[in-house]
Amino acid sequence: MRPAAEKLLFGTAGVPLSCPEDSSARAVEEVRRLGLEALELEFVQGLNMGTETAGLIRTLSRQHRVKLSAHAPYFINLNSPEAGKKMQSQKLLLSSLRLAAAAGASDLVFHGGYYGACTPEETLRNIKNSLREILSIVRSENIPVRLRIETTGKKKQFGSLDEVLSLCRELEGLWPCLDFAHIYAREGKVNSYDEFCRVLNKVEKKLGRSAIKNAHIHISGVRFNQSGELKHLNLEESDFRFDEWLQALVDLGVAGTVICESPALESEALMLKNLYKNLRSKKSASEQPAET
Repeated sequence: MRPAAEKLLFGTAGVPLSCPEDSSARAVEEVRRLGLEALELEFVQGLNMGTETAGLIRTLSRQHRVKLSAHAPYFINLNSPEAGKKMQSQKLLLSSLRLAAAAGASDLVFHGGYYGACTPEETLRNIKNSLREILSIVRSENIPVRLRIETTGKKKQFGSLDEVLSLCRELEGLWPCLDFAHIYAREGKVNSYDEFCRVLNKVEKKLGRSAIKNAHIHISGVRFNQSGELKHLNLEESDFRFDEWLQALVDLGVAGTVICESPALESEALMLKNLYKNLRSKKSASEQPAET
């Protein structure tokens, strides 16, 4: 069992912009040099990492005390109408889990797929059946990686907050990845302190306290239209109320990992970390008994 984190750790989605090489191994060192604590390895364009590199990343992450996660390829679709493509997606997700484990990642994030011609109910059922098979293999192989299904930003994609929570509630071993930019883009709302608290309280109610004490969160600014997400933006150039969002995380005692997906990767990750530290300090000071 992994010990529950006591606070939020902040990191980048992929190699920091300041890294001298486009290398995940060098990225681990750069993350620590910057003063961040987490890195999400990006397998999004395919599994191009060899076992030797994975082993090196595992060693470096332990040496530098950087918490690793990974993101599976974007082209996984567990609701494909073609049986062959759906089977390929299952195999790709399993291969991603094995590679994540070899690299020392504790969590693997993935997108479930697309509705296509199916209803949301049919899509949920199809994805659930595919994931049930995958999770059975994960248990049989004792793969030490949490599988996390992400809330998605495009309305043609499976992955509303309610869909993600429903699957995680029904499938043992499945956890959520809460992407607040995607939730905002998909719903056209959830951009205030009260709304952030409602989301987090819903997660806790549906999945238990462990879901927000071992959270995995994505954040960025976002541009969207009636169809959902269009592109990621820097938080400070968007209308996302990240100060209220962080305050909600602090007030509700959320712990785990925050991965910044803004174009300005590490600068905004550091900005969030510093703001979070200040908010925590203020909350701690306010909770101290007054001197008599």
